[in-house]
Amino acid sequence: MNMTMYEITILGRGGQGAVTSAYVLAKAAFHDGMEVQAFPFFGVERRGAPVMSFCRISDEPIKLREQIYKADYFIVLDPALLSSVNVLERIKDHGEIIVNSAHFPEELGKAEGKGVKVSYVDATKTALEIIGKPFVNIIMLGAFAAISKLVTLNALEKAIEEHFSSKPEAAELNKKATEAIFKALQK
Repeated sequence: MNMTMYEITILGRGGQGAVTSAYVLAKAAFHDGMEVQAFPFFGVERRGAPVMSFCRISDEPIKLREQIYKADYFIVLDPALLSSVNVLERIKDHGEIIVNSAHFPEELGKAEGKGVKVSYVDATKTALEIIGKPFVNIIMLGAFAAISKLVTLNALEKAIEEHFSSKPEAAELNKKATEAIFKALQK
């Protein structure tokens, strides 16, 4: 049997929850019966600095123990980072970039030449409408689940409940926003 492993990179700013996103995504995939890894990569640790976190999802044990240099999926929490991080160099040919943006980011205009698909979703708008604050990290996992079909919404909601176990109201708001994005992308 050939092993199928997907590598996901999450790009955000310190304080946006990129690291949390990788761990919640890994928990969701684990609930779906997959093998997982999740780990961060920090430069200078400070609020607002670019932060990348990584997640691997596989149907067999993962023996690889290194940073992800070329991802199958790249989730961008803050589109302003596209001007300082060359995402197209860090995505595999025929990979997919999922950006929190109300419109197609011009920095990704050359994506089609690589066969890379770009999806953009206005997670900030959904976060403000449902949560009341621009917390997009968990919501973007709903977009990832809808687009990639690598994790189920049920498993993602269970992982959200576990992560926010001491904050049930935050869990409910994040689940509601995640489900809204997921369902909007299913259309």
